[in-house]
Amino acid sequence: MAQKYERNQDASIYVGNLDDRVTDELLWELMVQAGPVVSVHLPKDRVTQSTQGYGFVEFQTEADAQYAVQVMNMVKLFGKAMRINMSAQDRRTQDIGAKLFIGNLDPTIDDKLLYDTFGTFGAMVQMPHCARDQVSGNARGFAFVSYASFEAADAAIQAMDGQYLAN
Repeated sequence: MAQKYERNQDASIYVGNLDDRVTDELLWELMVQAGPVVSVHLPKDRVTQSTQGYGFVEFQTEADAQYAVQVMNMVKLFGKAMRINMSAQDRRTQDIGAKLFIGNLDPTIDDKLLYDTFGTFGAMVQMPHCARDQVSGNARGFAFVSYASFEAADAAIQAMDGQYLAN
């Protein structure tokens, strides 16, 4: 009888926006650059057996997982920027300190630039996301940034209000 393996949620990360060509082995080799990997799991469609564009990587320690989130988030793999978060975060019960609306954005602004810019003010509870038209894929000129604390949000507002931001 197969033994059921219990994954350490606190030391695991969610990896999203993966290309179909990404395999368990490739993701393992990429993530081991950030720290010792215990396991990699890419859920597969039951009928086609193709990956579903996301996966989970378990590290030996929670610190390794957090480092991987900081280092690997938005790294491009096969031309697609990976979105990486701690998997233990349950978004339905997630306590967001402050969610900022960022408006009047240049069309060249992307999620990575927002993360790099607004991440300097404090811990974010989820990745910044530039709104895009679902049909055309064109930028809609606004985004949202969610901070863990009101202090971080206040610092971002004070520093960035009225500033010009472009690639």
